[in-house]
Amino acid sequence: MAIFNAKDRVIECKLVFYGPGRCGKTTNLEQIFKAGKKYTQSDMVSINTKGDRTLFFDFLPMGLGKVKGCDVKLQLYTVPGQAKYSSTRKLVLKNVDGVVFVADSMEVRRQANILSLKDLQQNLAEQNMNIFKIPLVIQYNKRDLGDDGIPILPLEVLERVLNSKLKAPSFSASAVKGKGVAETLKKSIQLTLGYLNKELKWTQ
Repeated sequence: MAIFNAKDRVIECKLVFYGPGRCGKTTNLEQIFKAGKKYTQSDMVSINTKGDRTLFFDFLPMGLGKVKGCDVKLQLYTVPGQAKYSSTRKLVLKNVDGVVFVADSMEVRRQANILSLKDLQQNLAEQNMNIFKIPLVIQYNKRDLGDDGIPILPLEVLERVLNSKLKAPSFSASAVKGKGVAETLKKSIQLTLGYLNKELKWTQ
């Protein structure tokens, strides 16, 4: 749930990058932080867990538009994807305003993607949130691996397996090369701001 700072006329909203372990969530945030350094006065905080990390930072990019006449500060988070960090994922997801689901394009990660998406749906439901209604964008990461001979799933297969019911906006990406990262973030922000404009009840 977005937080309204009446004194500064700023709304703080929370975007969470979700997905299986080592799918590229951390790389996405690192790319965004590097590109958006001029918009943040905070450092990127990293909480290390074995084999994965939770990252977060705030930034106030200009030109996004306003919500109820207020500027918007984004709080970007990742979650650790491994199954044993379920409690951490639930904690990070609390009061989320928008989600980017990062899917791993490698063939061997097909089932991991499916399980992670089900985990997201269940954790949202426990907060009385509906995966079909929350601002959601799907990113198909690691598309570049196909050029290196590593078997990856065709986009149409990923769409059928992960997005046939959700019908969320989706983007191809290579986060390690910075491709598709900005487009994914831009769409997520657009959907989240539109959602907040409809949902927030106070007047200007």
